[in-house]
Amino acid sequence: MSEVSFSDRAYCKMILHAVKYPHCALNGLLLANLKDAKESPKLLTFVDAVPLFHLCLHVTPMIEVALTQISSYAQSNGLVIAGYYLANENIRDVSYDKPYQSRIADKIAEYFPSACLVVLDNKKITQTMQEPALFMAHYSDGKWKPVNKNSISVDDTTLSSASTLIQKNLSRYLVDFDNHLKVNAFKLSDH
Repeated sequence: MSEVSFSDRAYCKMILHAVKYPHCALNGLLLANLKDAKESPKLLTFVDAVPLFHLCLHVTPMIEVALTQISSYAQSNGLVIAGYYLANENIRDVSYDKPYQSRIADKIAEYFPSACLVVLDNKKITQTMQEPALFMAHYSDGKWKPVNKNSISVDDTTLSSASTLIQKNLSRYLVDFDNHLKVNAFKLSDH
C-alpha cells in the first residue's frame, strides 16, 4: 500500500467517537469509494466512518447485524467497507492484537484485500490537534503490518476541523450502534 488519506468526515467522526467515550474502548468501520478503490489500489481514501460500539466490542450477533446493515448501505451508495478503527481504553495503549479486534479486521480483509486497521492514539487527541492521532496497519500476506507514518495523509484543514468540533463539544451529537440499540430497546420496553 502506497498512501492512505482521510476525508474530513471520516477523520472527524473517528476522533469525535473517541472524545465522546474517553473512558471506553471503542470501534467502528471505515468506508471508501468502491470505484476509486478499484481504480487506484495504491491510494486508499477513507470518505466516511461508521461508529460501532463503546460498550461491548466483541458481541458477535451485534457485530454481524452492524456489518450486514453497513455493507448494504455501502453497496447502495457506491462505497466499500475498507477499514476498521479502534481506540483502547488505556490512554497509552495503541495495540491492535486483541482477538476481537483482529477478527473483525480480518473479516473485512476477506472482502477487501487492501483493508486497513486504524488505532486512535488517545494521547494525541487534543483541542488543538497538531498531528494525526492514529497508527495504522494494512493487511498483507495474511498479517497486519504497520504502515509507515509518511504514507498516511491527514491534511491541516482536517486537523483544524477536528479541533473545532472538539472545542464546540459536538461529540455529544455523535451516535454509535450502542446508542442506537439502547434507544430502540427503551422504545420497545414502553410498549
